[in-house]
Amino acid sequence: MAEQQTAKKGIRKKFFEVSIPLTATKAKLYSQNEESLNNKVINLDMTKNLKGKNVELKAKVIYTDGKLDSELVSLIVVPSYIRRIMRRGIDYIEDSFETDCKDAKLRIKPFMITRNHVSRSVRHAIRTTAKKFLESYLRIKNTKEIFSETMTNKLQKNLSLKVKKIYPLAFCEIRWLEVTGQPSAKSENQERENIQSQ
Repeated sequence: MAEQQTAKKGIRKKFFEVSIPLTATKAKLYSQNEESLNNKVINLDMTKNLKGKNVELKAKVIYTDGKLDSELVSLIVVPSYIRRIMRRGIDYIEDSFETDCKDAKLRIKPFMITRNHVSRSVRHAIRTTAKKFLESYLRIKNTKEIFSETMTNKLQKNLSLKVKKIYPLAFCEIRWLEVTGQPSAKSENQERENIQSQ
C-alpha cells in the first residue's frame, strides 16, 4: 500500500494545450496525462472577441489516437446582457426547441425584441416564422458552420430579415445554442433523399 501511495505522489502534473474550434484560443489544462482530460469541458468568455457581447462558449476535450482536440458544445448569451437590452414600450418573443442539423441535434433558443408593443397574434406569427426558418436553415448546415454563423451574427441577421416581413425587430439574438446529441434517423433519411433528388 505504501509503495502505491509513493508511486501516485511521484506522478507530476503539467500543462497541456488544447485548441478551441473557430477561435485563436489555446486552452492550457493542468493534468497528469492527456488521456485524463478526455471529455473535460472548457469554458471560454468570448466578450472581447465578440465586441462586448457577453457570451460563454463551451467546448469538450476529445482524446483520440494519442492527440488532444476539442469540439464545440454550447454558445450561451449571459442573462445580464439580455437584461441590459430590455426597455419599456416593447415586447419580447422567445422560444426553445430542438432541431437537427447535418451532424447533430441542437437545442436553440431565439430571443427577439419588437420596436413597439404588438398584439399577441403578431408575437405568435413571429415565433412560428422564426422556428420554421431556423429548422429549415439549420438542417443543411453542420455544427461548425452554425456556431460560426452565430458568432459572426450572420444567422441572427438572416432570421431578422425573415421576421421583418411580419414586423421589424429592434433586437434579434440566439441566446442559447447547444449540441444535445446525434441527429434523428428521420433527418438522415431526408438528407439522403435530398442528395438523390439533386
